[in-house]
Amino acid sequence: MTIKVCVGSSCHLKGSYDVIEAFKAVLKKYDVEDVVDLQASFCLGHCAKGVTVSCEGMEAAVNGPQVEVSADGYILHGVNADNVEELFAQVVYPKIFNA
Repeated sequence: MTIKVCVGSSCHLKGSYDVIEAFKAVLKKYDVEDVVDLQASFCLGHCAKGVTVSCEGMEAAVNGPQVEVSADGYILHGVNADNVEELFAQVVYPKIFNA
């Protein structure tokens, strides 16, 4: 599974660096660093929706206002350093070993 954090201009200004650092900590805490490939990505095309994170290689575990289905998996909107762990635990982690 691949998680790509947008680092385009808009997301950068909204804290994408902090989101990447928070994801690194969460992946280590949940001991899935070897299973999840964390990457930075240039613009994902959802500039008005806050820091955007693309989760490729699986279907979302839940639907909601921050989760959008994409061709490769799903996209999380409005991600910030404060909600990374909550989104990871609710949306990503339940599907990691079922992908």
